[in-house]
Amino acid sequence: MARQSPQRPDADEPELDDTDAAAAADEVEEDRPPADRALWDEVRIDPVEIALPAGTGFTLRAYRQARELTPTDVAERDQDDPFLARRQVVETEEDEEVVILDEEFAALSAEEDDEDEEKDAKSRRKGKADASDDEKAEADEDDAEDDEDEAGDEEVPVFLTHKGRLLLFKTPESLVTFIRSGAPNDLSQLDSWNELSERLEPADIAPLDEDTYELDLVVENLRGGHDAWDHELLIEAGEIARDLAYALRLPAVLDMLSAGSSLDDLDEALRASVNGGVGGFLGRRRLKKIGAQTASLGWRTIVGKISAVVDWRD
Repeated sequence: MARQSPQRPDADEPELDDTDAAAAADEVEEDRPPADRALWDEVRIDPVEIALPAGTGFTLRAYRQARELTPTDVAERDQDDPFLARRQVVETEEDEEVVILDEEFAALSAEEDDEDEEKDAKSRRKGKADASDDEKAEADEDDAEDDEDEAGDEEVPVFLTHKGRLLLFKTPESLVTFIRSGAPNDLSQLDSWNELSERLEPADIAPLDEDTYELDLVVENLRGGHDAWDHELLIEAGEIARDLAYALRLPAVLDMLSAGSSLDDLDEALRASVNGGVGGFLGRRRLKKIGAQTASLGWRTIVGKISAVVDWRD
């Protein structure tokens, strides 16, 4: 069968070579106004995009000194906490409440916790033997004052939240409409909030790559096993989860990601593994020792607790 000759372009339509096509594409890009990063730099607030199992939404985040902020009010939220039924509250000898987290995760990580507690206990016993009661009391008082000063000077995250719930908007337009409405929220306490509400346009809601997080992919990625783990995805998930847990006052999540926990060990190993040299080699070895099931169960709980305090806005 004879080959069909290629169709010729219409005589009324000029034929574009590769150079002309590239120039046309560049012209289209130039017609799209870039997001006004200068505005975000001036107000010291950033747009953030977060993907959760229920969907993807936009919100805002800022960092300020702790003493400048009034924490979000969680009293109303905690009265209707869907995870209360899965918590077991016990009393310690000091009459302090202790929350036992997700039962499966707690059971799988119990052995690691016991080992850590034994090491901590030995360290505490040695410290008590080396110091007198008076010296210890004086040291504790000094440490408390230092901790208070450091906490006040520390930069902490604050999000677009209200009454302990994270406000997530499915479109830039709905986010801008909310901000312009003057509705109550925890970011309105910032001195730059009024300026942002007056100048913000939907086109400005263009989060940077480092401000885009995919929490919806974390559990499935961890279940895939060590060789399938996406290091960048998991490291970024840890960063946003810690920020959200602090800003939303989720102590259980903070505890699960605290120094010495199994998920913190995972985070440190991931960070070490992305570096070259000996540190990267040792990080990859540490990752092999971390149980994929324990990690995925832990992150399932974290994503669930964060999702439970999201207020979706269209």
